[in-house]
Amino acid sequence: MVEKVNRWYVLVISLLIAYLIYLLSPVLTPFAVGALLAYLFDPMADKLESWKLGRSLAVTIVFFVITLITGGILLLLIPALEKQISNLITNLPAYFEWLSTHLSPWLREKLGIETDLFNIQEVTALLKDHWNNAGGIASTVLASIGKSGAVIFNWMMNLLLIPVVTFYLLRDWDVLTVRCGELIPRPYYNTVHKLVRDSNSVLGAFLRGQLSVMLALGIIYTIGLWIIGLDLSLLIGMGAGLVSFVPYLGTIVGLVAGLIAALVQFGEINYIIYVLIVFGIGQVLEGMILTPWLVGDRIGLHPVAVIFAVLAGAQLFGFVGVLLGLPMAAVIMVLLRYAHLKYMDSKLYGKEQEIALTSDESSKDKESDEAS
Repeated sequence: MVEKVNRWYVLVISLLIAYLIYLLSPVLTPFAVGALLAYLFDPMADKLESWKLGRSLAVTIVFFVITLITGGILLLLIPALEKQISNLITNLPAYFEWLSTHLSPWLREKLGIETDLFNIQEVTALLKDHWNNAGGIASTVLASIGKSGAVIFNWMMNLLLIPVVTFYLLRDWDVLTVRCGELIPRPYYNTVHKLVRDSNSVLGAFLRGQLSVMLALGIIYTIGLWIIGLDLSLLIGMGAGLVSFVPYLGTIVGLVAGLIAALVQFGEINYIIYVLIVFGIGQVLEGMILTPWLVGDRIGLHPVAVIFAVLAGAQLFGFVGVLLGLPMAAVIMVLLRYAHLKYMDSKLYGKEQEIALTSDESSKDKESDEAS
């Protein structure tokens, strides 16, 4: 009876925590990002501690290195991305014209779909028709400046909070984990400790490995598209790498964008083949080298489960859900594996009856052999 009460108590506490996260999701983004970063870089701080450095000094060194690398990458990428985004905006009419000339007739002939969505003339005419309402639009925009300013202010505050939260969580990470371990009821400590250890293995494999795969794919796609001379190589390549945490989504998005950009820029079939080769090489390297080497087989999340985790997290908790969707799915997978093993050994599954029947059949076979 006490055990059942304890289970209900744990269930109620878990539901209350989930509901509290749901209510606080608008303000949890910097804390979620800070916790993820602290978890990622805690092994580096532990390594420095093993070299007889104090925890605060080790965390300061790690934080300085992270800041230096991040700042260097941003200084290199932001000017190039700004140039390519400017080129994209400048060439938008050409992209619309190509889509209107080629894609719209294909949709009309093959699928019977009539659309002027890609007709730049229609879009321009629509804007001209509503130009007289500019005064109303302007007043609406001016009225919303306060709200927009508040949104921008919130984003700036979140960006400033992330490094602060990361530093303090990273400094006290080991203390926090020990304190959490002390709260676990002693009869369940071994089971919880095993589940936490398995979850840590899965999360470490996913977060560190998958982020490395995303970065590597972004670099491979960017270099390949740059070699063939595509103007939007960095924008398309890094974009495809960043969304590659969803299986095949990065390849599909990058391939479609790369093909359209190549057709508009070059207008030759050869460059379509070049783009296909670039993304084909990326897929081969990901499947044969990057994922086995950087991630391994410790995650085991099905592609459908990955897509569902991202969408469900976004639906329930917004941007925080996108950040926590896949890590939570990995932990839930560990819990489901444990529940599956317990079920297979339970009376409900009939494991004990199966063993008894097997032993009875063995004894009967033995008796028949002795009789013969």
